Amino acid sequence: MTNETWASDTPGLLRLPSGLLVRGRGLRTPLPAGQTPEFGIYLQGKEPAKVDWESRWVRWKDFWLPSDPEAFTKALREVLDRAERERVEIACGGGFGRTGTAMSCLVILDGVPADKAVAYVRAHYSHRAVETPWQKRFVARYV
Repeated sequence: MTNETWASDTPGLLRLPSGLLVRGRGLRTPLPAGQTPEFGIYLQGKEPAKVDWESRWVRWKDFWLPSDPEAFTKALREVLDRAERERVEIACGGGFGRTGTAMSCLVILDGVPADKAVAYVRAHYSHRAVETPWQKRFVARYV
């Protein structure tokens, strides 16, 4: 299954093992030129700024873990579902720690073994993904 609704030159794209595409990005940098997402989840300690597309906020302080792991998993499942037909993104302040951790959990939901998830995201999204030991441990124990 693949979804090619994102342009192939869109920065920050992660192709999941299923072929679905999810964009990761940092909110402290300007919105990239080109297509905008149709849905996003935003991983922030405080409610993020409004966007022109549907979104979910997951409370998650910088360098830490999601405040509500159940709500986090629900948001990731929504990302997976919507990625089949829409442009979706996951974003935090810098686009690496929380976003990389979320993407690592997302690839687990998409079939990557937990012990290989961080390496997969570092190889296919950013070598800076997942910044802290506790984020890495969270991924290893996810689901």
